[in-house]
Amino acid sequence: MIRVYCYEKCSTCKKALKWLTGRGVEFETADIRSMHPDKETLRALWKRSGLPLRRFFNTSGVRYREEGLSAKLSSMDDEAQLSLLASDGMLVKRPLLVCESAVIPGFREADWERALS
Repeated sequence: MIRVYCYEKCSTCKKALKWLTGRGVEFETADIRSMHPDKETLRALWKRSGLPLRRFFNTSGVRYREEGLSAKLSSMDDEAQLSLLASDGMLVKRPLLVCESAVIPGFREADWERALS
């Protein structure tokens, strides 16, 4: 089953869900705030993605900016970054697509099309 971690007020999440629906793709959603992935789940998703861990951070988020995380992440090890991501779902880049063939933070139609075809 395809799972999409999203936030109901996020315009990019709405666009991604509409895109999936328009293509007849069956999926389930998980609210990134209340049902965010725990540390071990994030670790597994990150490893499956093949992406740098930094790509899993919502760089547009309030907490990310308020805490100056753009400057701090480079001095944090993977464990500290995973703990931080697991502490607050709003730090996780959204929407987060999880399917059999891929894990993709953020919505780019071409990437999602490739993963779901």
